[in-house]
Amino acid sequence: MAELVKNTANITTVNVEEELTPPWKEAWQSFCKNKLALVGLGIVIFFILLAFIAPSVAPYSSTDQNLVERLQAPSGKHWFGTDDFGRDIFSRILYGARISLWVGFFSVLGSVILGTLLGIVAGYYGRWVDAIISRCFDIMLAFPSILLAIAVVAILGPSLQNALIAIAIINIPNFGRLVRSKVLSVKQEEYIMAARAVGMKDTRILFRHILPNSISPVIVQATLAIATAIIEAAALGFLGLGAQAPTPEWGKMLSDSKQYLVQAPWTLFFPGIAIMLTVLGFNLMGDGLRDVLDPKMKQ
Repeated sequence: MAELVKNTANITTVNVEEELTPPWKEAWQSFCKNKLALVGLGIVIFFILLAFIAPSVAPYSSTDQNLVERLQAPSGKHWFGTDDFGRDIFSRILYGARISLWVGFFSVLGSVILGTLLGIVAGYYGRWVDAIISRCFDIMLAFPSILLAIAVVAILGPSLQNALIAIAIINIPNFGRLVRSKVLSVKQEEYIMAARAVGMKDTRILFRHILPNSISPVIVQATLAIATAIIEAAALGFLGLGAQAPTPEWGKMLSDSKQYLVQAPWTLFFPGIAIMLTVLGFNLMGDGLRDVLDPKMKQ
């Protein structure tokens, strides 16, 4: 009898521990089961670390020119070779990681903040507020994203900061419509109706109850949007509308080296590989987060 009671107590303890498992811990355990997502996370962490330690790791300055060593092939002295101004490509890629990640993170952060605010207001209040905001989103989405970004940069002027603003603007509708659709379903829940019935203010309902229950798809979309933002920043840099010389931005490096494709292919290969790996890392990580946070994927 004593052994039976002991076993019953152990089973009860295990059940209680499983019930008390924090949601974030459960999500992390599910994320760790996805090997590709872990590979993506590893790639992202690797490039973030490179961006932070670039000044300590880079063997040369990213802007110093040495025309005597221009267009040298990869060697022990210059691991990734040199460009048409004799600048070390390895050092420029390390510093370029800081720029590309900075543009990716902060442009998406701006899109998330503005898009979430507009989406939550449109979904909660509805009627003419929803109509105006939704039509603005539809108009922006009617244009190809890169063309809209080019138009914004053309108005503001070519620079890295203006490219960041342009990328943030073109991604606002994506987050706005995502949040709006989520709010439309969440606001019909009984606990929201109860909060209204007791006279709770709209701002408290929005930011205490609706927003926390609508944020999961935003996290997934933001992770994937960073990858898109890095590509868009590289595209604007390639067109001469983003970072300006001698800034070591990966897209600008591709643009400056395109005429040496046959003579010095390494000048295009290594920046292109850096863009590809970074985008791949964020995409794999975003897919893993979607599998963890999306209830439909769980089912």
